[in-house]
Amino acid sequence: MDNEYKNEDRKESLKSSDEQKAGEETATEERNVDSYGEPIENPESDEVPKKKKVISTIIELLLYAAIIVMCVCVVPKYVLQRTIVDGTSMMNTLKDGDNLLVEKVTYRFSEPKRFDVIVFYPHGRESNDYYIKRVIGLPGETIQIKGNTIYINGKAIKENYGKDPMTESGIAEEPLKLAKDEFFVLGDNREISDDSRYPDVGPVKKKNIAGRAILRISPLSEFGTFK
Repeated sequence: MDNEYKNEDRKESLKSSDEQKAGEETATEERNVDSYGEPIENPESDEVPKKKKVISTIIELLLYAAIIVMCVCVVPKYVLQRTIVDGTSMMNTLKDGDNLLVEKVTYRFSEPKRFDVIVFYPHGRESNDYYIKRVIGLPGETIQIKGNTIYINGKAIKENYGKDPMTESGIAEEPLKLAKDEFFVLGDNREISDDSRYPDVGPVKKKNIAGRAILRISPLSEFGTFK
């Protein structure tokens, strides 16, 4: 009989222990779900990921802002700019209305070369007027135009950029010595071009050269580089 009581007591004890554990599990489950049965997340554990997400978003926005500033302000002023040909002074190479890309980096580290097509400010950078012409004479050279022939330091140069034969020599009718920062430029359509032959333009100073025209982007039928 005693053994039977002991067994019953042991069963009751085990039963009570199991019920207690079940109660604890139920209480734990109740604490971890809301009234709709959805799990309740720990707000403290979510705080760090949320902060990281906000910081990441801010950094991304700042990066986009920096890219926009670069594209709108820095690139056109110092690197690459679109320009439009106004007039026919560079025919047959360029036509009125052609859209060009002008790069502004090369001349910060090197000098313009003969026959480069450049964009420059004939009246200084304070003016909004700009011209597109071809470099013919380089700093320190002496240039002279006799009829349709161009002489550099007394020697005729070979070039075939002129649309028509030249009939006007302008200030280069007599030998013209260029200063160390001056370039002599001509338009390819030399019969109508207002260029270094005339006093209102004259030799172009390096500081007034905006850059080198490198690519025609419009019209699309003539997209590409040019010489």
